[in-house]
Amino acid sequence: MVPVDLHYTHPRLAGIYDLGNAGAEDRDFYLSLAGDSPRDILDLGCGTGLVCDAFAARGHRVTGADPARAMLDVAQSKPHGASVEWVEATAEGFRSPKRFDLIIMTGHAFQVLLTDAQVAQALANMAAHLKPDGLAVFESRNPAIDWDRVWTRERRLEAPDGSRILASRRIISFDPDAGLITFAWDYDFGDAVLSSESTLRFLPHSRIMHLAEQSGLACADVLGDWDGAPFQPGTSHEMIFKFRRA
Repeated sequence: MVPVDLHYTHPRLAGIYDLGNAGAEDRDFYLSLAGDSPRDILDLGCGTGLVCDAFAARGHRVTGADPARAMLDVAQSKPHGASVEWVEATAEGFRSPKRFDLIIMTGHAFQVLLTDAQVAQALANMAAHLKPDGLAVFESRNPAIDWDRVWTRERRLEAPDGSRILASRRIISFDPDAGLITFAWDYDFGDAVLSSESTLRFLPHSRIMHLAEQSGLACADVLGDWDGAPFQPGTSHEMIFKFRRA
């Protein structure tokens, strides 16, 4: 059984999630996809709503979906949270009569889909909710990279109240055949240590393409970084997929 990730369910960890996951490069990339005219945008796995809030600030009509209530509670408190439609749902289970110009999965949320069935269901759901000329975009880490070596092991965070938190990452297990890595972040708050255990799947480019095509999506582009460079199978850290309805 996959462990419950306290990052998403524990209010204290959900409250500091943005401190270690507020990178500007990927957020700016996704914001650029919408353009200036108001668009209908769906963020699957929206987490604490950082990207949703930024889209809403620019006048877009935004829906954010996430299965974790604690994350949505944080999202609703964002400056433009009241103008976003928040839905408690997985990427596979989300349902809406709306159709969207842009559907995104950011923050490597795609990698929490641990089976082919989950991936196929999520991709088919994207296809079903896209407008005819809509675009679905998400990223996944390239499994050709040695992530055990590349990943940050330790970082120090400063909470809004000025308190300092030491966060340490440790690899628990690696299943190369399934492409699964289980790891934990240990957060030392001073008065308590909370551990958040996660499992991510590192699907190869070819498998994602195959499942997407089976799910009713056609590839428009694959990028290798947030600056728009083409994907290089052996060296690119990111695989940033752009799909349209087939």
